[in-house]
Amino acid sequence: MLRTLTAPLFALCLAATPAGAQFFQFGQPQQPYQQYPPKPQAPAQPKPGLPPLGRAQPPGAPQSAPPVPPQIVSAPYDHDLQRLAEILGALHFLRGICGSNEGQKWRTEAQALIDAEAPAGDRHDQMVASFNRGYRGFQQSYRSCTPAAGVVIQRYLEEGAHIAREITARYAN
Repeated sequence: MLRTLTAPLFALCLAATPAGAQFFQFGQPQQPYQQYPPKPQAPAQPKPGLPPLGRAQPPGAPQSAPPVPPQIVSAPYDHDLQRLAEILGALHFLRGICGSNEGQKWRTEAQALIDAEAPAGDRHDQMVASFNRGYRGFQQSYRSCTPAAGVVIQRYLEEGAHIAREITARYAN
């Protein structure tokens, strides 16, 4: 857990430069994170003439219920991780239009966080949706870098660093 949040925390701390020192250039924004759904796989069919794996049941015995898949347990800090993913999405868009020349830095940080915390399942989908919500929320209202965008960037850098520090302090071993 500590290693998971160290990289985003470090990136947020390094990027927390004064907003007035940035050069504002206009460019094309990057695209949000897109998660392609996994390809569905056909269920494995037993070969004809072979019994299914597991305990053999005598003929005429009632069929047992299929095993219940394990419940995905959410972590107590999932809400904070989703907020951090949303902040990273917003930074990915805003730093792009404000000419920071960081490329895919914030998307890469979000991807590393998602891969480390929730490589698949509902948690993964929720974190991806949070990143995209942060990106698209500002994409709809900002076409160019403004002084207000600079303020938002600074506040989000501080909030993201605070969240990463809090999660690490509270839940790291």
